[in-house]
Amino acid sequence: MVMFASQLTATTFSPSFLISTSSDTTRSPFLALAHLCYNRTFFPTRRRLAVSSRLNSSRSSGAGGSVDNGDVPYELHHDFSPQRETRGSPVFVTLPVNTVGPEGKISRPRAMMFSLKALAAAGVEGVVVEFWWGIIERKEPRVYDWRGYRELVMMACMCGLKVRAVLAFHQYGTGPDDPNQYCVLDIASYSGSLSPLCRIPLPLWVLDEINKDPELAYSDRFGRRNIEYISLGCDTLPVLRGRTPIQAYADFMRDFRETFRPSLGLTITRVQIGMGPGGELRYPSFSFQKPNVASSGGLGEFQCYDKYMLASLNACARKIGKREWGDGGPFGAGSLTQNPEHTDFFKNEGGSWNTPYGKFFLEWYSNMLLLHGERICREAETIFRGTEVLISAEVAAIHWHYAIQSHPSELTAGYYNTFDRDGYLPIARLFSKYGFAICCSCFEMQDATMQKINPSGSPEGFLKQLLLAARLCDISLEGQNFTTDLDDDAFSQVLKMSKFYSDGIEKRPFAFNFVRMNKRMFETQNWDRFARFVRQMSNGKIFQARLRAHLGSSRSYSF
Repeated sequence: MVMFASQLTATTFSPSFLISTSSDTTRSPFLALAHLCYNRTFFPTRRRLAVSSRLNSSRSSGAGGSVDNGDVPYELHHDFSPQRETRGSPVFVTLPVNTVGPEGKISRPRAMMFSLKALAAAGVEGVVVEFWWGIIERKEPRVYDWRGYRELVMMACMCGLKVRAVLAFHQYGTGPDDPNQYCVLDIASYSGSLSPLCRIPLPLWVLDEINKDPELAYSDRFGRRNIEYISLGCDTLPVLRGRTPIQAYADFMRDFRETFRPSLGLTITRVQIGMGPGGELRYPSFSFQKPNVASSGGLGEFQCYDKYMLASLNACARKIGKREWGDGGPFGAGSLTQNPEHTDFFKNEGGSWNTPYGKFFLEWYSNMLLLHGERICREAETIFRGTEVLISAEVAAIHWHYAIQSHPSELTAGYYNTFDRDGYLPIARLFSKYGFAICCSCFEMQDATMQKINPSGSPEGFLKQLLLAARLCDISLEGQNFTTDLDDDAFSQVLKMSKFYSDGIEKRPFAFNFVRMNKRMFETQNWDRFARFVRQMSNGKIFQARLRAHLGSSRSYSF
């Protein structure tokens, strides 16, 4: 039992309790967090052997660069002790989008450190950091700038937090046609919100190649180009200055592995691999970054009109003797916001989605997405084999036409999921084959609330189907929220859906990612609500350990 030398009074769970037991709980969280800055004792980490791969590599297995033992060579003894209690479901928090700016530096690192200390005190397991391809390999191919990210990983380590790295090969944000426009996050205010005009584009040299060959970008039937992510139709073609997109992604992953090798499995325990727009395995049929996309009921647009996708479609149609089926996407798919019952393709009765042609097209369209996912899974599994990190990928939570037989918005995104066909089980099987966990959002959403806005939607129905597929394939699950402002009902819904997955004879591993850290999160009422949720997810164990650790920095205690 731990006995504190100074008597503790009843303490509310907010950052302010870290100042003293008599402090005013309405004080600024940053003033309270200043008391969390204290020295830690470090010890060298174990070196781990990682298997290098030359599969689809445009360089030798050692081209990722040598390991600099001075980069991230330490871990926290207290927080990473083998005896540390890790029962329950860990909670991670996603950091602001461009915590690391376009020049590769952390904005206001002191303020970031304070916030990381607060998260650690609340019992949070770790943070989610998006490693943007458009920042790290921004100017030239194979020239990687990890400086800000190495510093950020070290800061998380100093706070006793683990890191879930998201390798983001997509553009962030939509807005004007200015690929160089960035939104500079004001970390001092922690607004956490980005203007609709803000973007983190693809690497500049990739955009140059797209400008030379616009067919590298997805296109819909109206010829509108989407540059959120390189078209998967050219996955295996050397269109990026002699490299294929898959090779470019693999080289990036390999350089990440070599740069952060001392931290893999210790501080960096999870790596999520981006596979499409928004980091999700899907087509850019619509933008999640536009407001109210779920409530608007958008059908989406099939993204199969660039020359590389059309070439594949045409070849498949010729193979079965149906040349006329290879000229483009379906007719009668309607407009983006049209009622699906008013379209020839998606309507329930007599819709062409359920005809031989519709089944041919949807199988080809979804299989192309699965093939893209498998190519990246194969690379990632080989590159990170032996590093003791859990690798994962994300599936989009597209639920606003779930009650309609054809599930139109899922079909345009590449998920061949209808009332009589399971489109998520093949994805779960793919991830299981390569040892991937599956990540998905909308854990906080309730049918009763959503259906007041959109009667055809069912976030709970969608999520239960995906969770059942994950259970059948025995793969780990990472959940996250879709909306940013969560009340008590939303947190209760997260607990409910997490138990739907993890309860049973065999307790399946589950982790939750709170998206994302912002100014409102640190307001007293929201902070107390969030911290209570963390305790409920972790059964209080992690919280108690961290509370003792942080109080121990300013109070004497004995065993």
